Amino acid sequence: MNDTKKSLFSEFSPVSKQEWLEKVNVDLKGADFDKTLVWKNLSNINIQPFYNTEDTITQLKNTGENSQDLVNYRLIDACCNESGNKLALKAIEEGMNGLIFKICENCKAAELLQGINLNQITVSFILGNNAIEFAKDFLNFASKNGVKAENLKGYFNTSLISNYVTSGTVEATAFDTAAELIKLTANYPNFKAITISGTEYLDSGANQVQEIAYTLNSLVYVIDELTKRGVEVQSVFNNLNFNLAIGLEYFVEIGKFRAFNNLLSEVANKYGVSDFSNTITAKTSIWSKSVTDAETNLLRCTTEAMSAILGNVDGVLIDAYDKEFKDSSDFSSRIAGNITTILREESYFGKVSNPVDGSYYIEEVSTKIAEKALELFKSIESNGGFAVAFENETIQQQIAEIRLQKIKLISQRRLPMVGINKYPNLMETVKIEVLSSGDDAASTKVLKPRRASLEIEAIRKTTEELVAKTGVRPIVELASFGNLTMRKARAAFAYDFIGVSGFNVQQEKSFASAFEAAESSAKSNSNVVVICSSDQDYDENAVAFVKAFRALNTDKVLLLAGAPANMNELTEAGLDGCVNMRSDVIASISSIQQKIQKSIKA
Repeated sequence: MNDTKKSLFSEFSPVSKQEWLEKVNVDLKGADFDKTLVWKNLSNINIQPFYNTEDTITQLKNTGENSQDLVNYRLIDACCNESGNKLALKAIEEGMNGLIFKICENCKAAELLQGINLNQITVSFILGNNAIEFAKDFLNFASKNGVKAENLKGYFNTSLISNYVTSGTVEATAFDTAAELIKLTANYPNFKAITISGTEYLDSGANQVQEIAYTLNSLVYVIDELTKRGVEVQSVFNNLNFNLAIGLEYFVEIGKFRAFNNLLSEVANKYGVSDFSNTITAKTSIWSKSVTDAETNLLRCTTEAMSAILGNVDGVLIDAYDKEFKDSSDFSSRIAGNITTILREESYFGKVSNPVDGSYYIEEVSTKIAEKALELFKSIESNGGFAVAFENETIQQQIAEIRLQKIKLISQRRLPMVGINKYPNLMETVKIEVLSSGDDAASTKVLKPRRASLEIEAIRKTTEELVAKTGVRPIVELASFGNLTMRKARAAFAYDFIGVSGFNVQQEKSFASAFEAAESSAKSNSNVVVICSSDQDYDENAVAFVKAFRALNTDKVLLLAGAPANMNELTEAGLDGCVNMRSDVIASISSIQQKIQKSIKA
């Protein structure tokens, strides 16, 4: 067999990277390599199309353990002890091995945790004003029930940083409470007393580099405050849980978590701490979710969970796909929990060594993220640190810059989001009350987690309001003629582009000639007509089409799919605009809506 293998492969000589590049440049036929094949991420990272052994890759250290003991969390809103316990037991029955309780003032550990084996189930708590009281109650319950100290796993979350970045204020006793929680959990090495969140950054539009850097800056801020209260630095690091969001960029998110673990170790070393234990809990992001075609959120949650697991996190919290617009049902909560279970058990993520370890691509991405994040971290620290940067709004402004870039790319459809700006589900009917009209944050001094799709949702809201008011859903007709290939392609583009609006976009209608198309579409019951054909057909017939159309109908919105050279002449003839690859979907559809509203009456 060895001889056979040798003879099979001996005729193939190794291909160097230079040979590959030469072949690619030939195939590109003069197109710019960097613009065509190098991916430029909004974290200002350039990612090459491939890597091999010739590349000098710096492999990061301390990127986290393989997550074969991954905690699959479900959030339990413990509005009362009985209902909270019932939901918790149901979650465990459905395969969850981690519970995060949102605690209210009347919660009692004995009633809330009745029937839950704390030696096997990880329990965490989001605490409010009664943090110390509940923590004592919980730890006393664990002790009385014979839970081994090393088996008690989870964390307390007093929203120390979350509250600050979303409200702009820190409660006077917040750090005193944190210091007391560290003392209370001293005998429980695997239960973390301090949670530092970075989810608000990504969910407010930040990139991965910013999320890492600002989270580590906030860690330094917390350490400074706690050491003032007599807490040892080693104790702080041993009590840390980090909550980080998971974004849509699959490989970059994997690199983000690995880079974070590496930089956390670097920060710890600067404090003289070389050995410590922390946890990272990853949560699916708000930013990436939608209320239109909401089931697509399941796909987003799946890839996000994969990124986190391969990034070596300790726990994953997956939001239900419909959480953004209603109280999640038993079904949607169950499906969310099943995502991680399937990845861990049926996709073997929890049964094999991490497959991305040693990958040239992942190592390079992780290293570049770490380098950029360290640079930003140092910049914030050298200019006064986290609190100063947040108070003078440096952090908010830096995030706003990236957020606006992302929104622009989404509006231009260069950052595709299925069901939002690409491949809209034209069969769904969205209830108007579930849609937001946009980011209503009046102050730039705080961060406001939001969906990336808000501006496009606002377009959909306008349509639904029009339908509710008039009883008419605007009809879009795609009138095509001429070259078969191009008219089909442009009709498909227009169907996808305008479908975002919530209009009734009909299938393409093909005509034998431009005149026939103009006459028929002008007399039809449509509110919007889109001309679909080839550039050559436009040169020969577009002006005649527009004039013939306008001679019969002056009310309808008339558009053209493409970018004709004689746009001024077409506009003078009565064309309202064009839709093409360079069109801004928000501006284009808003303009159409304004014109339609003048012609449709109740």
